[in-house]
Amino acid sequence: MRRAWLVLACALLAAVCAGVLGPAAFSALGTGGALATGTEAERAARQAERLGVPAPDLVLALSEHPGTGRAGTVRAGTVRDAAAAVVRTLSGQGDVKAAWSAQTTGNPWLRSKDGRTLLVLVRLEGTDKERKQAAPRVVAAARAAAPHTGVEPSGATWANREIDESVEHDLRRAELVAAPVLFAVLVLAYGSVVSALLPVVVAALTIGCAVPVLGLLAQVADISRVAVSAASAIGFGLAVDYSLFLLARVREESARGADLPTALAAARRSSGRSVAFSAAAVTVCVAAALAVPVPMLRALALAGMTVAVLAALVALTVLPACLCVLGPRAQAFDPLARLRRTRVGDGSRFWRRTATAVTARPLLAGGLALLLLALLAVPFTHARLGIVDERTLPASAPAAAAAQRVRAEFTAPPERILTVVVNGPRAAGGAPAYGKRLARLPGITAVRVAPISPAAGGAVLLAATSAAPDTRAARTAVRQVRQTSAPGSVTVGGRAADVTDTAHSVLRALPACLLLPAAGLMLLLSAFTRTFVAPLKALAVAAVSLGAILGALVVLFQEGRGGALFGSFTATGTLDASILLFVLFIALALSVDYEVFLLGRIREEFDRRGDNRTSIVEGIARTGRLLTSAAAAVAISTAAMATSQVALLKFIGIGVALGALVDALLVRGVLVPAVMAALGPLNWWSPARTGSRPGTVTAEADKKGGAEPDASRST
Repeated sequence: MRRAWLVLACALLAAVCAGVLGPAAFSALGTGGALATGTEAERAARQAERLGVPAPDLVLALSEHPGTGRAGTVRAGTVRDAAAAVVRTLSGQGDVKAAWSAQTTGNPWLRSKDGRTLLVLVRLEGTDKERKQAAPRVVAAARAAAPHTGVEPSGATWANREIDESVEHDLRRAELVAAPVLFAVLVLAYGSVVSALLPVVVAALTIGCAVPVLGLLAQVADISRVAVSAASAIGFGLAVDYSLFLLARVREESARGADLPTALAAARRSSGRSVAFSAAAVTVCVAAALAVPVPMLRALALAGMTVAVLAALVALTVLPACLCVLGPRAQAFDPLARLRRTRVGDGSRFWRRTATAVTARPLLAGGLALLLLALLAVPFTHARLGIVDERTLPASAPAAAAAQRVRAEFTAPPERILTVVVNGPRAAGGAPAYGKRLARLPGITAVRVAPISPAAGGAVLLAATSAAPDTRAARTAVRQVRQTSAPGSVTVGGRAADVTDTAHSVLRALPACLLLPAAGLMLLLSAFTRTFVAPLKALAVAAVSLGAILGALVVLFQEGRGGALFGSFTATGTLDASILLFVLFIALALSVDYEVFLLGRIREEFDRRGDNRTSIVEGIARTGRLLTSAAAAVAISTAAMATSQVALLKFIGIGVALGALVDALLVRGVLVPAVMAALGPLNWWSPARTGSRPGTVTAEADKKGGAEPDASRST
């Protein structure tokens, strides 16, 4: 406050530095793979590549180009010659580690059912990021080598590259869609055009400074652009939340006659403390995702932690400096002044009436809210985990269309092949008999023994499955192959094994992901509320809220019933494991964020009044409109992602938006006050004050005209 201009000058310098460092930071970002690391499928891929049977990064489908032959005829010799030319050309490319086709390997699975299309499989050099960068050059070289043949690329690397490009384009469009709507909400919430611009400044500075920080973290961790883009939307919502509560408290104190320095000091002691605890709680929630060995999820966690800390830091420093410099001008120009029934900062009549009705019949209101949330959560009991692939793109996207054509025209598409690596001195000799045993397993349609030198010390078998890799039948096939007796130690890879192992890795890490944030939040909320019961209630309510959100996501995206609402997308029958966990942790973080602000205000009223029900009603009345506006801001900034053509972005945007709205309206507006009213004075019980009668407060303050008690006094 004493050095407001210096603070703003430092903020401007930070913004300039972020703008200069931004391009370099973006170039340092990686890919953030969706597959778990350290799995058996990953080991199998490395072992197979060492034995000369690598997994393809690119799948090139070669067919007679339209117009090069007579109508209805295809010259098979032309396609074979083109495939041979492509293999020769790519084998000499520096970006290519290996290229092979049906002619070079004798593998009939690389020829379509009608013989008119041939596959050329390509393994690229370098890291995932380098492979994505090399993919367009390799595809261009293949098309140049076969100018009269159609070359349609697909495969994991090509699909991931197309997903990244679509995500960046769609996010820019989503920001343009959300900006005017969000600004209108801010004007409505803040009661001033000037005040509405302040959270935009806080959010822009937060996101701008987060990019160089994440670029620095990318030197030691795989941070993807998708993670940065998704976390930017979350950071924008948090910055608006923190600014909203600080500004509203300043308005409230000013309305009581306090001057600006006094109002800012009061806001720092109350809302500022809530902002600090909220940022810590959000960081704890999101940090739990680091326990899951999935690079994309860890990148999302690091990005979310970064924007949460920066949002609080900027809100607590730059925003007060702006208010000091602007003075009364910060509240200038309210276009809706004549329509407002109450001043900004006053309690909401609607939420006061709602809280009064809920606390009058807490068991009925709370029971109905719990029943509704439980019904929403039921579909989550049959959720199925998978991993993202080209089907997250619209069906018309080139990568998705090419992959679908390969699935339809080939007996054993590359994604349905299990790579079975056998190590041991008897591996080569026992491979044929072992292959026959595998071929008799349900779900295995054929088995080939890859040609490998007997001196290699191992064998590789390729087992074709009849089921898609993200189905229950494919998981069963993977398990049965791993349990079948073999002439040596066996590791199983392939797309189905990747999906299975990633889902298992996520489920194994889930207990730690739930227990660690629960313990951290208990400590934080106990320190914040100075009670023991309120944090337990907060965690229980958050769990119910999360169940409802995840159940809704199963219906909308796993079962595909959200297509009519959010635009067409391909329902794969599964939910991406890492993205689902990210949405869960963000929803938990938002739940705790709103809980901190609500509990802080109710506790403040309880310390002032000493009556549990009155403090609940007044706390809801004072924060209900703010929580609704904050949730609306988060929902608008994230739900705009639903305009994307990428189902992955739709899932994140709708999941976070649902979490914010359900929590702010149904949970904080009905369930929390009902539970707190039912608990009564037990809300504020703490083992440290077992000698005091629950619910007793210093009555002297009330007798002396309602003087403010010391916030640190025990009840």
